[in-house]
Amino acid sequence: MNIVIVNYNTRAHLAACLTSLAEGGLDGVAADVWVVDNGSTDASAHMVRARFPWVRLIESEGNVGFSGGNNLALRAAGYPERPVARDAAPERPALLLNPDTVVPAGALAALRAVLDDEPEVGIVGPQLVLEDGSLDLACRRAFPTPEVAFYRFSGLSRLFPRSRRFGRYNMTFLGRDEPADVDAVVGACMLVRGAAIADVGLLDERFWMYGEDLDWALRIRAAGWRVVYRPHVIVHHVKRAASRASNKAAFEFQRAMWLFYHKHYRATTPRWIDTCVLLGLTLRGGQRLAREMWSADGPGDLPGLAGDGSADSANDPSADPGAGRSDARFHAGSHNPSDDPSAVEQRTPSSPPSPPSP
Repeated sequence: MNIVIVNYNTRAHLAACLTSLAEGGLDGVAADVWVVDNGSTDASAHMVRARFPWVRLIESEGNVGFSGGNNLALRAAGYPERPVARDAAPERPALLLNPDTVVPAGALAALRAVLDDEPEVGIVGPQLVLEDGSLDLACRRAFPTPEVAFYRFSGLSRLFPRSRRFGRYNMTFLGRDEPADVDAVVGACMLVRGAAIADVGLLDERFWMYGEDLDWALRIRAAGWRVVYRPHVIVHHVKRAASRASNKAAFEFQRAMWLFYHKHYRATTPRWIDTCVLLGLTLRGGQRLAREMWSADGPGDLPGLAGDGSADSANDPSADPGAGRSDARFHAGSHNPSDDPSAVEQRTPSSPPSPPSP
């Protein structure tokens, strides 16, 4: 598999994540590990080069956001920008992994086994466990339709967490150890089949932070694939290591809700409900989001981008999300942590690492 980690100023967490991979997380799988550094100022890239020379490092000179950062590595690994025939894309699955995760020994092999055993599954996600031992509720979700979003933000989901109607967004009516088909898992740790990526293309970079995983899951489900939560696989997650104090992160969360609604639901939503949605998001997102929303006439008028697309640790509170998109430096490490560090080779953007063999 290809493992993609997007980092922004989380050097210590990134080191712990890569150490967990080297010390057992990669057991049982053939993997190339890609780290995209989103213009960090904490010497994250230097640390990767010095301590983990087997990693394929991509240095972006600006912060391109979570979806943009992942796409840099996915393109370099050979995955198609837009839908293509399945035999034209890498067979190996791609794992999106946050730098603030710790992967226990055998976890990735267990995730890969789900794809091997269930050929109709396009995405699989594990049980994500937070520092206090609680479940990261984002690891199994329903799509935030206007109805589901209303239940969540009105507080009904908190009042009635066991209700299959009101608790749908985080599926709190399920036991944490209960496997299930779900609408979406979370981009902090999600394994995506190569053929599913061939069917839909890469992440939508309009979702600079948050929402891109939901959007990818919706498109992959629409292409006929299943999305599943498999809690027998456990990965540890710090959660919001870089974004918890960021005003931009808070804004991008609200903006992602707007983009997802606008892209997938607005055209079929009755006008009076649409007005209620916009008013609610105006209250939550403020004047900046209000200007963007109320100036949009329909789902086709969103800004364009490459790809049809929270992982939250990849984002700069102040950076331009479009900066540095084409200004990246590749440092291709050896394919395995046990390989000779002296074999590290530097490449330029015009000569990216060759896509690994299946």
